[in-house]
Amino acid sequence: MDNETKFMITCLLFAAICSSVSSDEWKATVVKSIDALVTSCVVVPCSFSHAGGNLPSSRLRGIWHEKDDKKSNIYHEDYTLITDSFKDRTQLVGRLGQNNCTLEITGVKDHDNGPFCFRVELVRTENNEPTKYKFSFVEDCVELNMLTEPPKPILIQPKTATQGEPYTVTCSVIHTCPTHVPKLTWNLDSTKVIVHYKDIKQGNWETQSILTFIPEEDDNREITCTAEFNGGLKSSYTFTLHVKRIENYNHIIIPAVVGIGTALLFGIPCILMAKNTRTVLQSFKIKKERFPDYLAGDE
Repeated sequence: MDNETKFMITCLLFAAICSSVSSDEWKATVVKSIDALVTSCVVVPCSFSHAGGNLPSSRLRGIWHEKDDKKSNIYHEDYTLITDSFKDRTQLVGRLGQNNCTLEITGVKDHDNGPFCFRVELVRTENNEPTKYKFSFVEDCVELNMLTEPPKPILIQPKTATQGEPYTVTCSVIHTCPTHVPKLTWNLDSTKVIVHYKDIKQGNWETQSILTFIPEEDDNREITCTAEFNGGLKSSYTFTLHVKRIENYNHIIIPAVVGIGTALLFGIPCILMAKNTRTVLQSFKIKKERFPDYLAGDE
């Protein structure tokens, strides 16, 4: 295939794409509001679509900007076009070719409120220059709810533990930073810890740690679950373990058994001796009745 033919095919494909872009409605879906912990990170879910089907990432450029100023970019593939306060703190974690425009902001500052909006541009593959097809979704923007204190872990545990039986307690924390999940730790040394991560939608995630151990007698100690968030902030929750003691009746059973054993040991011979004595007396009585003169001499 010669260069002229390739060029014509490229032009036809470009015309077809531009036709679909210009005639079809583009839409973006962005979470309206999301919590963001200061010093940590936040991941803003975002997707977009159009009736023309998916386009390759090489044909798309994604931009995030402030709603009131489209030139104030908080993310742009051209580093020089990013507002200074957001440089090195933002990146796209979604693939534009999959219609995913999800944004990550790290090192969250207390003034990163927004609202922030997504913008997509079609570019020419040969020089990455933008075409006239540009779409800013200013009706679908996100606002960040700034959290200066980290959320506390939530604990689910049975009220009472039983001595010698497995005891399970669950610690969980909600966050909005799935790229740098919080770390949950316990103040107990136990290898029986299971960790789960769960998407609970709208940009919220749950990290869950399940601890199982065997309580000992009088093990009424404090148990603490600590959550450490990206950026270093920590929060914790503590409760006191109450162990139900298994009743031990040895102090009753052992003396009773010893008493019964002693009674049997000394009682049975006594009974036998008494029985033999009664037998001898009865025999003597019978002889005396039968042979009174014979036995009289013995008296």
